[in-house]
This record gives sequence, C-alpha cells and structure tokens, in this order.
Amino acid sequence: MSTVATSFGIEEALQKLGIKEVNPGTSTGNKWFSGEDTIASYSPVDGKLIGKVTVTTKEDYEKVMESATAAFKTFRTIPAPQRGEIVRQFGNKLRELKEPLGKLVSYEMGKSLQEGYGEVQEMIDICDFAVGLSRQLNGQTIPSERPGHVMREQWHSLGVVGIISAFNFPVAVWAWNTALAWVCGDVCVWKASEKAPLCSVACQNIIAGVLKENNLPEGISCIINGDYKIGEMMTNDTRIPLISATGSTRMGRIVGAKVAERFGKSLLELGGNNAIIITPTADLKVVVPGAVFGAVGTAGQRCTSTRRLIIHESVYNKVRDAIVGAYAQIKIGNPLDETKHVGPLIDKDAVAMYLNAIEKAKAEGGNVLIEGGVVKGEGFESGCYVKPAIIEAKNHYEIVQHETFAPILYLMKYSGEVENAIDMQNGVAQGLSSAIMTNEMKEAEKFLSYSGSDCGIANVNIGTSGAEIGGAFGGEKETGGGRESGSDAWKVYMRRQTNTVNYSDELPLAQGIKFDL
Repeated sequence: MSTVATSFGIEEALQKLGIKEVNPGTSTGNKWFSGEDTIASYSPVDGKLIGKVTVTTKEDYEKVMESATAAFKTFRTIPAPQRGEIVRQFGNKLRELKEPLGKLVSYEMGKSLQEGYGEVQEMIDICDFAVGLSRQLNGQTIPSERPGHVMREQWHSLGVVGIISAFNFPVAVWAWNTALAWVCGDVCVWKASEKAPLCSVACQNIIAGVLKENNLPEGISCIINGDYKIGEMMTNDTRIPLISATGSTRMGRIVGAKVAERFGKSLLELGGNNAIIITPTADLKVVVPGAVFGAVGTAGQRCTSTRRLIIHESVYNKVRDAIVGAYAQIKIGNPLDETKHVGPLIDKDAVAMYLNAIEKAKAEGGNVLIEGGVVKGEGFESGCYVKPAIIEAKNHYEIVQHETFAPILYLMKYSGEVENAIDMQNGVAQGLSSAIMTNEMKEAEKFLSYSGSDCGIANVNIGTSGAEIGGAFGGEKETGGGRESGSDAWKVYMRRQTNTVNYSDELPLAQGIKFDL
C-alpha cells in the first residue's frame, strides 16, 4: 500500500469494508463466486494498485439470475413497510461506515474526500426517503361511468432490476436505484463500472450483512463485474424487465435499443452539457462559487458539471475577470487532503480526451484564458492530474456541442433579451441541468416557463451541479429521459394495473354498448 494510502487511513478503511487484495466480483448476498480473470483497480490519486476483482463468468451470471428471480418471488410478498425496515437498517449501517466508505470512494475514484463523504450521505438520504415511501406506494380510486362499479389503480413489484453505474458516482447511483427498488419489492443485480469495482464489493458486503441478520433471500442484492460484455448479458436478458443505466450517450443508445428490442423498460441517465446563464442583474457573490464549483468539482467529472457560461455582453468582462481570478486560487492535489479543491481525472484515457478537447477548441477559434495541461512533479506521479481550463468559445463549435468529462469551461456572450441566452443554452443535444443567475423575477420565470430551459433540472441562483434527494433527477433529449431518486420516480420500478370491480347485480358495458342475448 502506498504512503498516501497509509497516511490517510485507506488501509484501515479497506479492512472495515472487507476489501482484500483479490476480491470475488460476483455475489448473491453472502455467496461469492470467483472467476479466473481479474480487473485491477488502480487509484488515480497515486497510481497504486488498491486491489483486484474477479470477472463474472457466464456460468456465474446464470447463478446470479437464478438466485435473483427466486428471491423476487419471496421478497414481493413481504409488506412494503417491512421492506422499508430493511432499507432503514441498511441506511444505519451506512451511517456507521460513512468514513471508510467515503475514503474508498475518494481513493478509488479520485473525487475530494468531502465529496466522497457527501456521496455516502446521499446513500443515507435516499434510504431515509425510501423508508417513508414504503408506506406511500399509493394507487387511486377512479370514478366509473357505470353504476355499481368502481375502478382502482394499483402498483405491483416489477421483478429483477438491472443497474449499470458509472465511475464518477461509484456508490450513490446504485443506492438511488436499489433503495427505491427494494421498497417496491424488486430485487437488484448491479454491474458497477470496471473503473471503480471495489466500491461495489464494499456495498455488497454491507447489505449482505443486513440480509443475513434478517434471514432474507440472498438474491435480493447481487453484484456482477466486468467490461461491457457483462453488461450485455443484462441488457439482452428477458428476465430483467428494467435496466437502469448511467453513463455516456453512446452507451445509452446501445442499451436503450437492446432493451427496447425485447420490450423491456430502460431508465437512462446519460450525458450533460450544462450551462449557466448570467444576466446583467446577477450577483457575483453567487455567480463565482456556483460557476467555479460546478466547473471544477469532481475535476469536471459530474454529469451535472458546468460546461458553459452564457454571459450578457454588458457584464461579460466583469464576470470573466472574476471567474479567472477565482481559478487562480484553486488548489490541485491529493483529494484526501481536504485543503485541495481539485483531484485527478479517473485515468490516463480521460487525460488524453481532456487534452484533445482543448486542442479542438483552439483549432475552432477558441481563445484560451486559463491554459490547461497535465500537472507534474511530486505528488502527481499518477499522471492523472490536470489544470482546470477556461476557453472563450462559440456555442456552435463542434467540441462545445459535445460533453467532455473534464474541467474545461467555455465562456460565451449573449446580447439582447434573456430569450437569446435560453436559445443558446437549449442549442445542444443534451438536456440534463441548467441554471440562471439573475435578480430579475421576469427573467427567472421565463427561464422556468414552458418556453424556457428544456432540461430536466432548471435552477435559479444556484449552479448546475448537485441535486437533492427529494426531487426526481434526470434530463431530456440525449440525456435519456430517465428519472431517479425522489418525487414519483418510484413508479418506474413498479408495474401499473387498473382494476374494475362490479358490485351490482347487472353487467352494463362501457360507453353504453348493448349486448343483449
């Protein structure tokens, strides 16, 4: 183990989470299956090997699915509030292990330690939300047009939910799905990102203990590990009625098409190309921290990261100078050190994409205000640390039209009314998160109106990055249209059924149809 890992308590954290040098990557509760092939997990923080996870074989995948489908038949019969009690216990375990799990998230993924803790807190929060929801999975009574009849709508458990998660939120996205799916009576099979597989093993260790303590079927929570070929096993599997997939738009196109071919359901959380509109009345005390954190937080590796600042020409120079000045104060370094603002990108492939994007922006005419590049020297041996860059650009540039998962911020001007800025913001293929900075009520309401932001998330006087558990999370257009977490997002994990009950002595038909014998 590296000096960094030792200094910041990573070894102790791994021990508390049951992580070993080589870990079985396939599990149904307390049963673990080890394949011959392995995935090595290297930390982008210091480039050191954390551990290995074995790859799921076809044979073990079948064992997982057999266990999951069998568990579903039992789990769906347990009353929803009792399922909520299981989720409550899981949330309490997360509270106990928040520190070691948060450290593993930070060390394996590279996000700041505060963000690692914050991600585990999101898991705890969604458990709390799901516990309350377990007593509110309500249908409705519908007036019937026929006398002596009543119509009802009720919701039933869906089945096995397949979850494909991305590296940037290696535990929270899984929890968003599983907490709701579990209270709905579903069981879950999770394929974590091969770039952060140890987090899935840690989470499985935690929930496995809860299932064992409550004498529940192991197949309620399962994990599989491997590359895209393992994911294809799920997307092609008719035993899985719902696939929830988080990742790139390219990945979403493939998953969505494959699941649709077999008439399954897909919940897609894909790319973002998020903008903040800054109007003449915007308060710089709000603009600067919102824009800077949105752009450089998690080293720009959030789907909600701020990619574009659309600034009114009358305040452009003032805002530009303030943002550039703030960037000069950013501290890059070991994310386990809480004095640092920006940690590494996930791997060297991500670094190459970052550098390529900067060169493309320059080639299209972009004016570099803050030069990017790879950070070198002591403490940066992994080769994954980069400098947050700022580039003046045009919205129509090809590189601006695409999401780059890195800390690159594009600045651009708008003139005239706020509608012009909204058109620019909406003028990309993605539609996840958006924000406007203004103290003008009319501008804020136009931004939030039917003709305003076309994104799934639209904020006023806060940035694009981050979301609370209480609201449904997701976006439109090439972001996929899915919704996770709060609000009525639970409905995607259940199947809807309409019932009509005749309590009269006759059989009148709908729409007044006569059928006399």
